[in-house]
Amino acid sequence: MLKRKDLLGLKDVSKDEILQILGCAVEMKEVLGRDVKKTQHLVGKNVVTLFYENSTRTRTSFETAAKIMSANCTSISAAVSSVQKGESLIDTGLNLDALLTDVIILRHNMSGAPHLLARNVKASVINGGDGMNEHPTQALLDIFTMREEFGDDLRGLKVVIAGDVKHSRVARSNIWGLTKLGADVTVVSPRTLLPTEIDKMGVHVCDKIDDAVVGANVVMGLRVQLERQQSKLLPSVSEYMQFYGITQSRLAKADSRAILMHPGPINRDVEISGAAADGDGSRILKQVTGGIAVRMAVMYLLTGGKA
Repeated sequence: MLKRKDLLGLKDVSKDEILQILGCAVEMKEVLGRDVKKTQHLVGKNVVTLFYENSTRTRTSFETAAKIMSANCTSISAAVSSVQKGESLIDTGLNLDALLTDVIILRHNMSGAPHLLARNVKASVINGGDGMNEHPTQALLDIFTMREEFGDDLRGLKVVIAGDVKHSRVARSNIWGLTKLGADVTVVSPRTLLPTEIDKMGVHVCDKIDDAVVGANVVMGLRVQLERQQSKLLPSVSEYMQFYGITQSRLAKADSRAILMHPGPINRDVEISGAAADGDGSRILKQVTGGIAVRMAVMYLLTGGKA
């Protein structure tokens, strides 16, 4: 089991804990290959997905993982909950505690919301994405996918993260996780889409994607998050694609075994071309499947399971 109640981000998670989760996910992945995808790992446990933002992959992935492990699973959308009547996040959490909830997966538009909830409830809280802060299970499933391709030792693996890093919680969690495992991470983006603290995160910064992808083992695209931008940070999406988009011709400059990844949803022909997304090197859909195993592992280990 993990020696923590909650999974709120990878910044404060140790390398050993990351490896423990990933190792458990390998075992969980075997379940997904069975004809009958059902285990008793979470039988009798109550799991709630509490989402204050829209989601398809993350919510469905957690709910699928919980149901495979025989948990009782409830989905709550803030748009149709007591939040609309003015109920605070803490009060919602306390009520979920009173309903005997064991695990709360929270997605929230405010950075730090899962931390606030975790301090006030008995249930284990898993951060399903908070503002522009972190998305730990997405990064874990990304790393899980890389290990399936390149082996367990990621030291020296050249990973390029390209796109809207400034607004990306996925990028931050991946940077914290990958650097702890020894990967060589480069971020490439217009300067207007880079966070101010990027130089302190142990990554290389590159202005030109054509230079960044040379010899890369992994190229990870990020969605251009127009809805999070408070001001016009790009001249146009067509210009962004021209200078920073991931295309087949740019991927050809990477290592011959390079893979393409993306957390989704994809904006085709904005940050990534359709041909690249559907190409032989794409592992985008494989990430989604691996995400079920990773989330199974996280919920199991947080609720007292042993790796």
